[in-house]
Amino acid sequence: MIRSLAVRQDVTLTPDPCRVIIKLFVPGEDAAVVRTRARALIDRVAHLDDEETRRLLRDTFDRFGARHRDLAGTFHHHYDLVRHRAARAGDLSPTSRLLVGAYFSHEYAVEAAALCNPSMVAHPDQTDLGNGQLRVAVSLRQVGEGHVSSIGFATAVLGPGRQLAVADRAGPLVVGQRMGVRHRRDLLVAGLAEEDCDNEVTATVLDALPERYDEATFERVLGALPSDLLTRSTGMGTVEQLRRTNAGSYATAFPADTALHQRVLWPASPAESNGMEDARFVRFVDESGPVYRATYTAYDGRSIATRTLVSDDLRRFEMTPMRGPGARNKGIALFPRTVGGRHLALCRADGETIGLTTLDGENRWQAPVPLHAPAESWELIQVGNCGSPIESDVGWLVLTHGVGPMRRYSIGALLLDLHRPERIVAHLPGVLLAPEEDDRDGYVPNVVYSCGGLVHDGELWLPYGASDARVGFATVPVPALLAAMVEAPPSNSSDG
Repeated sequence: MIRSLAVRQDVTLTPDPCRVIIKLFVPGEDAAVVRTRARALIDRVAHLDDEETRRLLRDTFDRFGARHRDLAGTFHHHYDLVRHRAARAGDLSPTSRLLVGAYFSHEYAVEAAALCNPSMVAHPDQTDLGNGQLRVAVSLRQVGEGHVSSIGFATAVLGPGRQLAVADRAGPLVVGQRMGVRHRRDLLVAGLAEEDCDNEVTATVLDALPERYDEATFERVLGALPSDLLTRSTGMGTVEQLRRTNAGSYATAFPADTALHQRVLWPASPAESNGMEDARFVRFVDESGPVYRATYTAYDGRSIATRTLVSDDLRRFEMTPMRGPGARNKGIALFPRTVGGRHLALCRADGETIGLTTLDGENRWQAPVPLHAPAESWELIQVGNCGSPIESDVGWLVLTHGVGPMRRYSIGALLLDLHRPERIVAHLPGVLLAPEEDDRDGYVPNVVYSCGGLVHDGELWLPYGASDARVGFATVPVPALLAAMVEAPPSNSSDG
């Protein structure tokens, strides 16, 4: 490792078990037909006298009210979700209904197991800063019970110089409210193609849908399908496949008065039911102005899928699937602007090689051009990116990760041609950042890993996960990093 380049900062973020959300809790969640534990629980609550009901509810609000936003509203919502289990729901008093909602709720510590894999972008709010300062938003992979990952945030101020101040992360957390989104027909087409779902039902639906459509239009088109198509052996199965594929796109939003660090992007579609992992945020700029984009890995407990999100303000987010051969596997990182009119991304479609993929006119990521395969001893198992490329005057700076003996993750660097990023022009000989004794132990030992940094005042600011036990920060002078790189041999470059 080139120790003189990367300087570790003293500031760290550690998992905080006090950061909790409320989730629906259904005791047993069994498949009994006649009498479930949920029905029995509601019956027991209904038989409590009024005084005991009020006392229990008051005690619950005293214990948990300060830890959550709108606790009563959450209890009302959870009661509405289970009230079909109540034998005489209409006989329950408002207080009893709230108490039922409390019994069907539980706290979940979103980062009790791990906190890792950060990325960093300029914050939407740059007010009230001094000279040489930049406010940044730090995305975090937070892992809780059952290894379920969600996306959280922190806010920090960089500068002047190498000063770093991370804002307090206290306060009740808020899960975004799922909202309708205007779906894209081309993404539905691509999704069905990947599932090899092509028949008379899909053709009829796709022919009736406009290029952009809402949920009501989609359901109206499904409802208008001719009966002679629905009664075919594959008819209803295809309709369900259409719904599953369409459900991959959605939007989620947070109240305007929530701080960024209070917002939690929690799984909200079947494909990501077991986690949203490793968000790589970038501030994308084109002729229409800046917008935040990110890629992340959706996990349903059996398989992974790549997703992208878009946000103007880090308050409302639109999630959509990524389609095409370039979007297979984990670790996709978007470029911060178009290059030669092309939307580009780094990827690792084969699981071990960094590639470059291009978005085609049908919104499919094309088969990647190989860029960098495992070569050095510290990366022989696999290589990948550590976030979106960072533009410099001399090329695209790409932070990489490599996996070596004992599954040890380290960070390196490449430089791509500014106008033809299919070509590697230089690389850093050796490792930029590697696990040291202080950060080699944790939930996943022997790992330093980042999902993206940025440059401010000539310094590369690199947030990184240290063995999933904490998030650290390092700085690297960009001129020194570029000067330490050596020209890539012709065999390691592609002319695309």
